[in-house]
Amino acid sequence: MLAFTGCTYGLSESEADELRIMREKTSHWKLKDINSTEQRSGGNCPLTPEEVGIFLRATGYPESTWIYLAAGEIYGGDKYISKLRSYFPNLVSKEVLATKEELGKFNDHASQVAALDYIVSVESDVFVPSHSGNMARAVEGHRRFLGHRKTVTPDRRGLVELFDLLQKGELMEGPKFSSLVTEMHKNRQGAPRKRYGSLPGSKGRARLRTEESFYENPFPDYIEQVEPVSSGSCSDEDMRWFQLKLVVSSS
Repeated sequence: MLAFTGCTYGLSESEADELRIMREKTSHWKLKDINSTEQRSGGNCPLTPEEVGIFLRATGYPESTWIYLAAGEIYGGDKYISKLRSYFPNLVSKEVLATKEELGKFNDHASQVAALDYIVSVESDVFVPSHSGNMARAVEGHRRFLGHRKTVTPDRRGLVELFDLLQKGELMEGPKFSSLVTEMHKNRQGAPRKRYGSLPGSKGRARLRTEESFYENPFPDYIEQVEPVSSGSCSDEDMRWFQLKLVVSSS
């Protein structure tokens, strides 16, 4: 993800070069020369583990909160995860919760390994995606379908501005910072809202890029149809198809 998006904030020079080389050698990634600073300021970069921790603390989650890390191998490993763990010691993953024997059954099935994270994400009390990849969008849509379960979608562009103020010492973590973060996200918690359409006048790929994915937010088109299931407006087979499509899209 970091190599693909060109996001190198917080990494060393050698790590940034490693990701650049990876991007240049991946033939099907068309964009090669990426300005990491512009990517980050535009809200196009995943939050770093430390930024996730700062964000969660600012939104009121206590140190005792259990956090499941739904991800593959994190670039830099414990070097970068340790800061998030210092904020929230109860940080776990499938590698922590399952035995080697249990996970061994999935060694040759990457999609099934991803499905484990997907299932936990859908069933969690709160889902907070650090970036807007396919899996994150599918999980958000699935949670909406299951009753608009709480999904806090970080405003990465707005948060970057606040994080930079913290970095410069012009703002401190505390009540004021928490108030700014909370206000910024009061309408980004998975409540029912109509799916965003494409920008006026956009056509072709531009229209597709600006239109919110059906899998990210199936409301109101499909959700309104399935609410009165007992009356036969939407069959069980239809709902199984919808959920299957969501799972497939995440892989």
